[in-house]
Amino acid sequence: MATTTHPQLHKPIHYDSVRHRLWIFGQRCHHGATGAVLTFAGAVGVALMAHDWKDRSVWFSRGWQDE
Repeated sequence: MATTTHPQLHKPIHYDSVRHRLWIFGQRCHHGATGAVLTFAGAVGVALMAHDWKDRSVWFSRGWQDE
């Protein structure tokens, strides 16, 4: 029995840029599921930005920030 090794199986998230496919924990994520994941991630990002909006002037400030 021949075994093949897939280095991407060791990563929790793998994107095949040649075939435009996404795998999460070795399971291929199809268009609908990928869209749901990206929508969720986008919604979480927007919620975090809205929560921290008052500090937007220092979002990209360099160095240590005293608060």
